[in-house]
Amino acid sequence: MGNEESSLADDSTPPATLSARTLPALADYITKSGTCKKIVIMSGAGISTSAGIPDFRSPDTGLYANLARLDLPYAEAVFDISYFRRNPHPFYTLAQELYPGRFRPTVAHAFIRLLADRGLLLKHFTQNIDCLDREAGVPEELIVEAHGSFARQSCIECRRAFPHDEMLRHVQAATVPRCLNETCGGLVKPEIVFFGEALPNEFFAHAMLPREADLVIVMGTSLTVQPFANLPRAAGRGTPRLLINLEQVGGLGGREDDVLLLGDCDEGVRKLAKACGWSEELERIWRETGRKFGAEDDSTEEVEESEKTREEKDAALEDEVDKLAADVDKTLKLSKDHSERERTDLKFQVKKDLTEPDKGDGQGLTHVFPHLKKDSSL
Repeated sequence: MGNEESSLADDSTPPATLSARTLPALADYITKSGTCKKIVIMSGAGISTSAGIPDFRSPDTGLYANLARLDLPYAEAVFDISYFRRNPHPFYTLAQELYPGRFRPTVAHAFIRLLADRGLLLKHFTQNIDCLDREAGVPEELIVEAHGSFARQSCIECRRAFPHDEMLRHVQAATVPRCLNETCGGLVKPEIVFFGEALPNEFFAHAMLPREADLVIVMGTSLTVQPFANLPRAAGRGTPRLLINLEQVGGLGGREDDVLLLGDCDEGVRKLAKACGWSEELERIWRETGRKFGAEDDSTEEVEESEKTREEKDAALEDEVDKLAADVDKTLKLSKDHSERERTDLKFQVKKDLTEPDKGDGQGLTHVFPHLKKDSSL
């Protein structure tokens, strides 16, 4: 597919499709242009970490870094088909922790569902095996699980399908299932792509689909594993590409219509949804996924404070600061020549005193102005 750009597009190079390489311009393209009707998403482990599922390769917290208890010859052996044939028990020990049903989909998964509900999602390519997009309500026909998933299971010898209920029973007991065909009796495993196995035919059948996209969104992936890493490059020149990720990867940012939104995936999709005017819809879907996992609708543990509430608090804080600054003027009888400078310094200190924990003697400005009272709601 050719060499991909490794550096950011020059500021002097105008975009071909977007009005600017910014989030507001991208939101306008999605909601107002009338031409953004087919969106392809490519996702990795980064969209699932906030659900409590570890990624694979982080040095201290990744899955491979915490498998010593399984007494493996090397960490990746747990997903090696040759090792599985010899000793399937470590995988089924691990499967107890990773099996679907234990983890709530994230806000990023809710956003993918939002696009599907709006008829904008052409396809979701995912490297994840956790099925959280399915749990969020993304239709199965819109999902390409590039590395397989826990959604189906079969015999590794005769390929006969194995019942889901039976697989769940074995996973819960950490026992190894065998093929129900008595003449076979082969080992059964979820249709996760192990090292030594080929990717699903479905992946290759849809690998060129990004060429048809009006927008490509890449989320939470390092784009280091091939052939998945080539998917964003399949998008045509002039097709906007959005990267929502902790860092720049895969040459994204090098084309004239690339937009980078670096940071946490959940925060990133919330920003995009807000720019598109979809915040309420996103949060509704997010709450809906929570109810399936026993979360309360008004829970503040996982649902972030809304932008509207934060803006209201900021406005209330500014009003209070202005009132206090007026009191300061009156108390100190500031001269006309110095009032503006003094007021600026004092407003900064008062605002700091209202918003930061007390330090030192624990009194802040209250020892200077005893009538000032902190309002913890600000």
